[in-house]
Amino acid sequence: MAGATGSVGVVGAGTMGVGIAYVFAVTGARTVVVEPDHARMVAVRREVAGAAEAGVRRGKLSAEVAAGLADRLEHAPSAEELPEGLDLVVETVPEDLALKHRVLAACEARGPAVLASNTSALSIDALAEGLARPEAFLGLHFFNPVWSIPVVEVVRGARTSAATLETALAAVAGIGKESAVVADAPGFATSRLDVVAALEAIRMVEQGVGEPADIDRAVQLAYRHPVGPLRLTDIVGLDVRLHIARNLETALGPQFAPPQLLVDKVAAGELGAKSGRGFYDWP
Repeated sequence: MAGATGSVGVVGAGTMGVGIAYVFAVTGARTVVVEPDHARMVAVRREVAGAAEAGVRRGKLSAEVAAGLADRLEHAPSAEELPEGLDLVVETVPEDLALKHRVLAACEARGPAVLASNTSALSIDALAEGLARPEAFLGLHFFNPVWSIPVVEVVRGARTSAATLETALAAVAGIGKESAVVADAPGFATSRLDVVAALEAIRMVEQGVGEPADIDRAVQLAYRHPVGPLRLTDIVGLDVRLHIARNLETALGPQFAPPQLLVDKVAAGELGAKSGRGFYDWP
């Protein structure tokens, strides 16, 4: 079982991959990160070290655990080079079905006990097509920032076995998080609710109801959200929001149609924190 003792592979070293690797590594799990770019892996270690230092300052992590945490991360240049027989492998590559199919097949060939996708919107059953062991596959939808958000959405596919679900729940508990188990459906539970709030907030900006900071402040103070929907959209990425909205519009109807402002910002390269500008400026 991945967690306080065990082994986990994290495929993809973007924002979510770094966070997932961090939360498993701090429990003492053997953690292997798949990243083809050596320079990016150097950056990953720097980000993990920074997160660990911040955890120590906030009293969330002991100095002993933080010391050398980043250096203990193992590196594999490709999914084909993952160690065999890991307890859990979590795929975190971009939301492209064909890409995920290729990566998941390569991961499955390494014989992990459980294989998971961190997808926020793609169907788990669709992702399982072509896998030799779909019963050992499910969704583990983490939230950004992974080290702060206390829940993981566990998405059960039609062929996910009871044993796989039990192992996944134990892994989530092992990193100190709560589980919310949902069936495979478009947008699952959290993405649907999250996108509804984000799209409506974007429409408010589009219609001149208020400035992004004021809309976010109202939501944070009225509903006790830690981050407002517009700032969270910047963190997630406007292009990611647009992609998910279009998928949900196709699956569920026009209530998920993206506002023109979102379409225009993505076309202009204003993607949020990763581009330096979205609904906010990000130095």
